[in-house]
Amino acid sequence: MKSTPKAGPPNAGRALSSVGRNATGPLLEAPSRSRVSRVVQILTTLQTGREFTAAELSRLFGISRRTLFRDLKEIQNIGIQPRTNSVRGYTIAPSTDGGFLPPINLNLQEALGLLLLVHKIRQAIQLPFKHPALLAAMKIESLLPPRVRCYCEHALAKISTKAGPQAPPPVLPGLDSVFGSLQSAIALRHKVHIQYDSLFDGGAIDSDLSPYHLFYNQRAWYVIGRSSVHNAVRTFKLNRIRDTQILDDAFDDGSNFDLAEYIGRAWSMIPEGRIYDVRLRFAPKVASNVTEVQWHSTQKVAHDVDGSAIVDFRVDGLGEITWWVLGYGDQVEVLAPVALRNKITEVAHRMAKLNNGPAPTKK
Repeated sequence: MKSTPKAGPPNAGRALSSVGRNATGPLLEAPSRSRVSRVVQILTTLQTGREFTAAELSRLFGISRRTLFRDLKEIQNIGIQPRTNSVRGYTIAPSTDGGFLPPINLNLQEALGLLLLVHKIRQAIQLPFKHPALLAAMKIESLLPPRVRCYCEHALAKISTKAGPQAPPPVLPGLDSVFGSLQSAIALRHKVHIQYDSLFDGGAIDSDLSPYHLFYNQRAWYVIGRSSVHNAVRTFKLNRIRDTQILDDAFDDGSNFDLAEYIGRAWSMIPEGRIYDVRLRFAPKVASNVTEVQWHSTQKVAHDVDGSAIVDFRVDGLGEITWWVLGYGDQVEVLAPVALRNKITEVAHRMAKLNNGPAPTKK
């Protein structure tokens, strides 16, 4: 004979589907769920004010006690401390305002778009403060109506992102620490002392930096500012910064710094001080893929009847665009300028020489 189910938490019951249980099995037959979703469900359950023992929570969510305690620790990291009683178990006292966030009113697309950014896009690029962002998403999720939460959960399970190549984050003191220090220095308009592994200078340098701007470009985060070592505006890669210390010295320059003006017409981020009119012919095999992307603000495209395409750019410097052109191999021809055509030819000849003949055998 089945036992009478106890009164379950209203929000968790609707969000988790079935709440009936027998004497030995779990309370619900849940599909595979993300850990974030489960932590939110545990949080919602405890917020009802009812007390649950560890055994009851483990059985309710079909998880081991070890996993449960790890999830409870995650809730503590948000800043919420469940009350414990050695006999009756865990609960979270209902707050006077009805929750740890004010009520929110998001429709399906708004909720899905927000959670998509936090749960999926954060994996595709290197973001500072990933953990706080995830905890913020958990808070928002816990207040979504069950119907919206269930919709988002099932939708996100069928959405994935593939991260591109990324520069490794700073090991010590870490991306959050470096980014946070630089952001604070920018807000305070104070100089920051950095220890930096410089490829350009051939080793470690110390500089008092007046930071103007933080930006992400393709694979990594950078800070632009005036460096005391170079006595000029320089760009520093955050993953090469080994230490930061905000100084008492304020700086008054940089208030009119404009990132777009600084980068100008550089192909990516390094202007060289000379403008070139670049013209490239892409073979039919790659022409469509190339021209469907806006690679540069000056890009102009002309398609030919044979399926090829001529693409024009007006760029500052040839260093960065050279490597981009080489990536298309024999599917692109440099029509102009001669300087770029010569650079491509020289690199191609060196590549051919380096790879000519049989590959070296391992000793």
